[in-house]
Amino acid sequence: MKMTIKTGDNVLVIAGKDKGKTGKVTAVYADKSKVLVEGINIVSKHHKARTQQEKSSIIKKSAPIDASNVQVICPVCGKATRVAHSEVAGKKVRSCKKCNGSLDKEFVKQTKKDAKKAIKAEELKGAKLKSAKAKTAEEKVEEKPVEKKTAAKKTTTTKTAAAKTAETKAAAKPATKTAKKVEEKAEETEVKAAPAKKTTAKASTAKAAEKTTTTAKKTTAKTATKAEGEKTTTKKSTTAKKETK
Repeated sequence: MKMTIKTGDNVLVIAGKDKGKTGKVTAVYADKSKVLVEGINIVSKHHKARTQQEKSSIIKKSAPIDASNVQVICPVCGKATRVAHSEVAGKKVRSCKKCNGSLDKEFVKQTKKDAKKAIKAEELKGAKLKSAKAKTAEEKVEEKPVEKKTAAKKTTTTKTAAAKTAETKAAAKPATKTAKKVEEKAEETEVKAAPAKKTTAKASTAKAAEKTTTTAKKTTAKTATKAEGEKTTTKKSTTAKKETK
């Protein structure tokens, strides 16, 4: 199996426990499609002493990882990239997918100039696009204030309408309050008048009772005077009869 990664390449790990780390490829195992990278996938191995002079120890070293978990860092643009193939001076060369620069050290100088030109062209395109976007943004900003003014007018009209309605409500509230006060006063006067009527009724009944008592007294007095007159008359008659005898 052909490998696109070679010894001496700077590589970025894109998967696994060491994701995001970079290192240099020290060995390539094409049969297993694995790569050995410095400082990546460190494993501890226990070494047992075989003789009296040796000592048992734990050795830490980097173990191979799968080639699919690694991307080559382009020496021209400095970005991790997939590997493409192109011809330089009649030879097939590994190239960067992003800047078309050569990944092989022999042809880096030859492709570096072309790659720089391509990068500059892309930067110019990006600058033009940015300037165009900035212009469109400025035009939009210029158009927005007119809309804001119309919106401000609408808001002012709505505010004035709301203020008028609030004033009318405020004017209506005192009228309602006065009406309520008038009704309350009328109720109070009715309540006051009712006890007055009751007192007048009581006074009238008291006067009638007094009249009846006075009339009864007069009648009793008359009867008493009549009885006394009759007694005196009877006494006079008896005395006159005695005298005649």
